[in-house]
Amino acid sequence: MIMKRYFVLLLITLSPFLLPAQNDDSDDAKGNFDSYRASLIESFYGSKEKMVTEFDDFRSKAIAEYVEFVRQAWREFECEPPLPAPKDIPIPPVVIPREDRVKPVEERKVPIDEVILPLMLTPQPEPVFKIKEIPALHEDYVYFTLFGTDVKARFNPADKVVVTGTDENAIADAIQAMDANKYDNTLLDCLAIREGLKLSDWAYLQLIDALAEKIYGKDENSAALFTMYMYMMSGYKVRVGTDGDRLYMMFACEEQIYNKNMFIVGGTSFYGIDELPVRMHICEAPFEKEQELSLVVKGGQRFAYKGSAPRRIVAKDYPDASVEVSVNENLLKFYETYPTSKIGDNEMTRWAMYANVELDERVKNSVYPTLSAAINGLSEIEAVNRLLNFVQTGLVYGYDNEIWGEDRVFFAEESLYYPYADCEDRAVLFSRLVRDLVGLDVALVMVPGHMLAAVNMKSDVHGAYTTFNGKKFILCEPTCVDGAPVGLVNIDDGARLQMILLENDGVYK
Repeated sequence: MIMKRYFVLLLITLSPFLLPAQNDDSDDAKGNFDSYRASLIESFYGSKEKMVTEFDDFRSKAIAEYVEFVRQAWREFECEPPLPAPKDIPIPPVVIPREDRVKPVEERKVPIDEVILPLMLTPQPEPVFKIKEIPALHEDYVYFTLFGTDVKARFNPADKVVVTGTDENAIADAIQAMDANKYDNTLLDCLAIREGLKLSDWAYLQLIDALAEKIYGKDENSAALFTMYMYMMSGYKVRVGTDGDRLYMMFACEEQIYNKNMFIVGGTSFYGIDELPVRMHICEAPFEKEQELSLVVKGGQRFAYKGSAPRRIVAKDYPDASVEVSVNENLLKFYETYPTSKIGDNEMTRWAMYANVELDERVKNSVYPTLSAAINGLSEIEAVNRLLNFVQTGLVYGYDNEIWGEDRVFFAEESLYYPYADCEDRAVLFSRLVRDLVGLDVALVMVPGHMLAAVNMKSDVHGAYTTFNGKKFILCEPTCVDGAPVGLVNIDDGARLQMILLENDGVYK
């Protein structure tokens, strides 16, 4: 509210200077406007220092109010039990007899119980306050790494604020001292890294956390509060809690994260980077314009490239649709930290979070020319069939519970890297290839215990299909390890299916 009042007052103050030049088109008015404009510019620059001072005063007041709230707004909370990830029943790879694979595919309409529209990507938050560059004769930098990528941010060691305790006043004093030291240059550099590396909200949180660890080392409490302060100043919704011995930075998330302790504060679920204790004393103080972190990832994550050992993937029935691929191991390290989640109450959104992430540009540039050449000049159905066979026969089927000890969904790069992939992983990769190389709309289709893909063919194609908004989606079985054409799937009659539509940015150029 303070910020809103400030900008309303600013507009009222400027309005007399903006209106006269718009209301008179005469030559005299034009001459008067020229002189008026000159005086206005002079007035602006003359009052600029005053405006900056007023904004600094506003910021100081907002921080002071927040710090005072931190001294008071604490309450005991008990941890909510982690949301368990859905347990998939291990299903063997699909095998369709050869005689069925060579017969004409029969037309068969499959009803869908629920259709989920493409996910929306929330714009990343903006800093709470306007960040000013702080001039300095000598700049001190903190050098650190983020998933194998060397980065740096300005930070004067003399400005390091150490938390002296875990009580309300010690925490409030530390936050006040952090703002007094004006970490604006540090924050500017972190935001510049976010933009330069195209970091998602989750990756940006890892960046701030890595910087805090580099600055504070084994001082976990000071590092946690620094991470909270920097992430809060970046516009994210955060809280701080303590179990009496240690401080914990907690972030709010748009999605529900599986298998992770959480606290519900003010109706919002908060999670920790580290595992949270079962009971905490938590500060409920909100801050200006705070926005929840989003786990929806479009692309980006331009970490330094560390190529994996090349892997050859060969389509059994179409040898020309075979590639040698190397992926960025630094990107894979980031994916290992990515928490699996769902949006709202629908578990199908979990897989869309992975399927909508674009392949790394280096992977595209090494894989797509070969696959594009393999489908060049083919009909729509022939092109999709070759990509389907590439996924069906080029990858080795494996059970998540045997390999990882739990169900784990792969990003498309991970299926190209790891030696085994199950039905969800194959559906994710296949959907990515079809959207990028053929430009068709694709959906994921969930059968109880199993996942398929569905492609909106523009031509008349026979086979198992479903419809949505007048569009015909042909079902595809990426898990058929011996190959099966588009439209040939193994679904029991009466099975209850869910479909989630995926984003489509068109053909890769």
